[in-house]
Amino acid sequence: MTKPPVPATAARLDDFTPGQLTEILGDGPDPFGVDDAGLIWLPKEEHFGIRLDGRLVAHAGLRRLPIEIDGTTTSVIGVGGVAVASGLRGHGLARRVVAAALDHARTMGPDHGLLFCRPPLLALYARLGWREVRAEVRVEQPSGPVVMPLRTMWTPLRDGAGWPSGPVRLRSLPM
Repeated sequence: MTKPPVPATAARLDDFTPGQLTEILGDGPDPFGVDDAGLIWLPKEEHFGIRLDGRLVAHAGLRRLPIEIDGTTTSVIGVGGVAVASGLRGHGLARRVVAAALDHARTMGPDHGLLFCRPPLLALYARLGWREVRAEVRVEQPSGPVVMPLRTMWTPLRDGAGWPSGPVRLRSLPM
């Protein structure tokens, strides 16, 4: 595919199906490259996408999650399922779809967005304004809490919101 036209904008999707993920990433195994982490993941509840010529080519999902930071329970908006069709990477579609998702996340109440990513994606998310959580992050799994093997990043959803120091425990499966 060629470079997408400037008017390619992200919009909220009414639903998001496994077939739509295949439409973006193809039919290969482990589309997000995280199967070797051995984790059970929650589906996203809110979905945003970009369509070009009627085809879904980018996606980002959101889910409100309970979290404990240094013993204080609060909520975060988890961002996940970020996907861009391989032939269109490097054209700003991830930035656009994540920005649309975060615009909506700012209306949902929590002060922070949270995501988990593979090390090769740290630079991309840093360019989008995300910061790495330096503390160990534990997440729930059916067998009990485990240390998150992927990198954890956060972004403020409110002016002046900083990430608190101390241990982090996601009180749910990761998203």
